[in-house]
Amino acid sequence: MSAFDYRNFDDRRQHSQNAKAALLEKFKSRPSLDDPEMIAKAKHRQQVAQAREDRARERERIRVETERKAAEEKRLREEAELKAQIEREEAEALAFAERKAAETAERKAQRDARYAARKAKVKIRR
Repeated sequence: MSAFDYRNFDDRRQHSQNAKAALLEKFKSRPSLDDPEMIAKAKHRQQVAQAREDRARERERIRVETERKAAEEKRLREEAELKAQIEREEAEALAFAERKAAETAERKAQRDARYAARKAKVKIRR
């Protein structure tokens, strides 16, 4: 059921006229744009908007700075990892070369020992 219980058309029409008059009065009582109060409100809104923009710029600056620092740290970490890998590979290559030289020297010593044994065997026969 409706909250309005107007008994006849005249009541409804009178209520409608009163509502329209109240809206018109509310509109007329509103201060004009050159009113000091309205100027102060506009200025305050502008200051709030400026402060909001400043905070947004600061957040963006902090975000960009954080991303830059993260990228720099990542680059340094990758460089350190690459340097460590290069040093590891160089050490492995050096160890391989030493092992290869030792094996070559050992084979040469074995070959020389066989040769010397063969020569000694020939001298004993004569």
